[in-house]
Amino acid sequence: MPSTSMRYVAYDRYGPPDVLYETTGPLPSVRPGDVLVRVRALSVNGGELYLRSGKLRPFSGNRFPKRVGLDLVGEVVQPGSSRFAEGDLVWGVGRSTTTAAEYVAVPAERLDHVPAGLDPVPAAALPVGTTAITALRDRADLAPGERLLVRGATGGVGYLAVQLGKAMGAHVTGLASAKNLDLVKELGADEAIDYRAPGALGRFDVVLDTVGTELADFRRLLTPHGRMVGISFDPDHLLRTAGYLLVNSLHRTRWTRFFSGNPKAPLLAELGRLVTAGALRPLVDRVFPLSDLAGAHRALENGGVRGKIVVEV
Repeated sequence: MPSTSMRYVAYDRYGPPDVLYETTGPLPSVRPGDVLVRVRALSVNGGELYLRSGKLRPFSGNRFPKRVGLDLVGEVVQPGSSRFAEGDLVWGVGRSTTTAAEYVAVPAERLDHVPAGLDPVPAAALPVGTTAITALRDRADLAPGERLLVRGATGGVGYLAVQLGKAMGAHVTGLASAKNLDLVKELGADEAIDYRAPGALGRFDVVLDTVGTELADFRRLLTPHGRMVGISFDPDHLLRTAGYLLVNSLHRTRWTRFFSGNPKAPLLAELGRLVTAGALRPLVDRVFPLSDLAGAHRALENGGVRGKIVVEV
């Protein structure tokens, strides 16, 4: 059994990465149906940067301290479900932003087993693959032979979307920085294009937007029945983005949809099957210790990340 206290990361005010600090506190409360997990690794996600900086203050409020961390890979300490046994390696998404900690209590339906042979650090680069699955399979209904454009093709979701798009039989074009074009091709893209000098891109059946800006410009690239799925937004222009989505919701063709990932066990299991089949492979940019989560946030903010930044606990 673990001790009665644990390390975790928090912040007492909005601001730059330096507001993050490691502290100690009691283990999380375990509700009926929860699984207590000893966290081994987690990844840093763009939405966490917006939260920490205060750009989402209208939604996150001013109550402090606040915690960080969305996804996790770890070992089961208290199963809380017949699907798990003590010591099982699991992955999933926490109940809230609390997974940057030694221990976390997670509802059993938000966890599934990590594929055999996959270690915690590379595994932590994969749970966001559930976002790519939802975007391309469930929201865009991507079909074999269709043309797919991925914005941010080497980012945390984008690098998995490129792989998934190819596995689904699409013709994949990835937009990325010039230095990363070779990587985009290695991930399986049919075309890799410098986003700073894209030229004439042509038309696409599906656009997966992981950036959140210039939405109208990319919507114009859609075929008459094309679909654009967004997983990010422009935090500096929230009202403009909301207005665009409201107007766009009236269109029955060439539509744009946003969603926020909230994966449950069946989706995590599908992710595991794709990983086991070799359709998706992890890509870890850098690994930081929990004590330097600020450094991990800073690295993601600086851009140029290839895959995921992972925090080892």
